[in-house]
Amino acid sequence: MLPEEHRKMAEVEDVMWYYRALHRNVAAALCGAAAPGAAVLDAGCGTGGLLRALRKTERGWRLAGLDLSPLACELTRERTGALVLEGSVEQMPFGASSYSAIVSCDVLCQVPNPARALAEFRRVLKPGGTLVLTMPAFQWLYSYHDRQVGNLRRYTRGELADLLRGAGWRPLHLTYWNALPFPLAVLRRKVFPAGEGESDVRLYPAAVEGAFDALMKLERRWLAAGNVFPFGSSLLAVARA
Repeated sequence: MLPEEHRKMAEVEDVMWYYRALHRNVAAALCGAAAPGAAVLDAGCGTGGLLRALRKTERGWRLAGLDLSPLACELTRERTGALVLEGSVEQMPFGASSYSAIVSCDVLCQVPNPARALAEFRRVLKPGGTLVLTMPAFQWLYSYHDRQVGNLRRYTRGELADLLRGAGWRPLHLTYWNALPFPLAVLRRKVFPAGEGESDVRLYPAAVEGAFDALMKLERRWLAAGNVFPFGSSLLAVARA
């Protein structure tokens, strides 16, 4: 990801509707998978917004982060005080069986060999550990935004399931999300696209942010009841090795 995108992320991720929804979904999945006080790694932590959100759950998790970007690591350390190391998810600077859970949000879509990263996740996780993963959905939605933030590809639910199983993981839960705004995402990305060099990481007027946030809270209630969505611009997976 470009440094300018990390700076934009740092400015908006605590308040932008998308990141708020992402953090709620990942925190909910992790609460069902990681015991209080467990060691949790955010692999590809960006500028630390998810780590801050996980700390607010008051589960007492021992949180750490990893990112390839020196700028992202610096920003995360400043804003969280967590242990944050610089490195690649394809070759992580951690010993075997170091963590009880790993979260990784929109990261494997940016690495040339996601299967290698998944093998690293298995190595670093304790036996019986859990992976919570998000990915961008549907390659036909690939656009200016993906190029700007460094995404190499997007996935369908079936493709992500195959990727996980092929790397020795057992998917426990796999659903699309970001579903209710999906028609607007299609319009934005394919019908009225922004110019090259732009991404969708930005704050909208307060009324728009509030409306999207309300939609995403409805989605969270649907998912919390054990339901899944058949479409959406993002994917959420929970898997065990």
